[in-house]
Amino acid sequence: SSIYKEMYERSIKDPAGFWSEIADAFYWKEKWNPSEVCSENLDVSKGPVHISWFKGGKTNICYNAVDRNIEAGNGDKIAMYWEGNEPGQDGKLTYSELREKVCQLANYLKSVGVGKGDAVVIYLPMLLELPIAMLACARIGAVHSVVFAGFSADSLAQRIVDCKPKLVLTCNAVKRGPKPILLKDIVDAALVESEKNGFSVGICLTYENQSVMKRQDTKWQAGRDVWWQDVVTNFPTKCDVEWVDAEDPLFLLYTSGSTGKPKGVMHTSGGYMVYTATTFKYAFDYKPTDIYWCTADCGWITGHSYVTYGPLLNGAAVLVFEGTPNYPDAGRCWDIVDKYKVSIFYTAPTLVRSLMRDGNEYVTRYSRKSLRVLGSVGEPINPSAWRWFYNVVGDSKCPISDTWWQTETGGFMMTPLPGAWPQKPGSATFPFFGVQPVIVDEKGQEIEGECSGYLCIKKSWPGAFRTLYGDHDRYETTYFKPFAGYYFTGDGCSRDKDGYHWLTGRVDDVINVR
Repeated sequence: SSIYKEMYERSIKDPAGFWSEIADAFYWKEKWNPSEVCSENLDVSKGPVHISWFKGGKTNICYNAVDRNIEAGNGDKIAMYWEGNEPGQDGKLTYSELREKVCQLANYLKSVGVGKGDAVVIYLPMLLELPIAMLACARIGAVHSVVFAGFSADSLAQRIVDCKPKLVLTCNAVKRGPKPILLKDIVDAALVESEKNGFSVGICLTYENQSVMKRQDTKWQAGRDVWWQDVVTNFPTKCDVEWVDAEDPLFLLYTSGSTGKPKGVMHTSGGYMVYTATTFKYAFDYKPTDIYWCTADCGWITGHSYVTYGPLLNGAAVLVFEGTPNYPDAGRCWDIVDKYKVSIFYTAPTLVRSLMRDGNEYVTRYSRKSLRVLGSVGEPINPSAWRWFYNVVGDSKCPISDTWWQTETGGFMMTPLPGAWPQKPGSATFPFFGVQPVIVDEKGQEIEGECSGYLCIKKSWPGAFRTLYGDHDRYETTYFKPFAGYYFTGDGCSRDKDGYHWLTGRVDDVINVR
């Protein structure tokens, strides 16, 4: 914990020096301007809100997540294991194989006119093709917007109309547990809806998921629909990298606004890369021998930062799971942990609670001895679920990284670091490097010591979102107007006498924008 204190203090006193040193470990085609490591204004009363990190630096997150690992001699290391919905369906890709697949898709995208700054909507289940599609977009500087493949045609259409993609990537069907879901039908309906709203998509690239649905059974619109397997595999397995500015957009991820249209949270390349990689490394105490499994879907920010980018930037072996945690029975997770010797397991409290209800015998019939670190994400974990997760799943030997963060923050904001300090069940504990949380009262005054109030963040961090796509006003109004000079998280928080933070949930309805 003394190492943490030193690093944390330095990250607050000298953020430019602290983050530059970390960023130096990545590949940059051109170095950022040393006087511009960070520039920001979070105070609406002093002009437009803006945040930038490593401006002028040129890099590419796909190159850093894939090629850099191959060049370091790890081309034959497994990058991704895939476990299908049905036990016994599986696959894997080394870093070299992953690059080939990414390059083929990137070359196809270029061939149909997708270039730097163009949007691509991805509506895919957890096949390896989903992270491959994200990386292929990043490689050529295109902006991906992944839509969770459980969203309705209406939700998908709203997102398509907002970001106007060059094409949509999907697959014909998928099984969730025992139930087939016809994804292509949902996309078809969304494309009809989008057209009514004045935007038509030229190409729908469709992956044939043979184990669920054959080609001949898939509804098809000639001229628009294209089979992935027919075109992508014909392209070369090498594709030049598009070097982008650190502040060029990397992806949009829509969060449903509590009212009105979804908000397109926009993350940029450089700061996001440095932040996700660093949070992953420290919060999970990552080691090169780890097998890492995050149960989140890439349709959520957790799947962006901690299935795809954060782990691969560290050269990790990642498990991608298509199925559901209780199919065919409640022991599926631990069956998978034993099968792949998973050492880091990251999931949501809802899943922990549902497995807890199903009883210990589903857990204890499996060995789980490979587990080393557990993680929790998505909401504060209630103490009884925390204890069950710690005692039963982790055999009382695995620290739990109970992470607090948001789609907007890009990466972990508060989390225990394994072994660095004593844990308290249900507490997100202390801030990550470079993060300055403050608790304020209704008037926006910072409260010291033991207290509860509104959680705000002072100063920016590299992973912060830069705007809401096409709506900078809403960005300022939602996040920066409630308390001038701070990023308002929308969460309540209390701090105990030892300085530990306890998240108390959303407080949106309490705040009237002044």
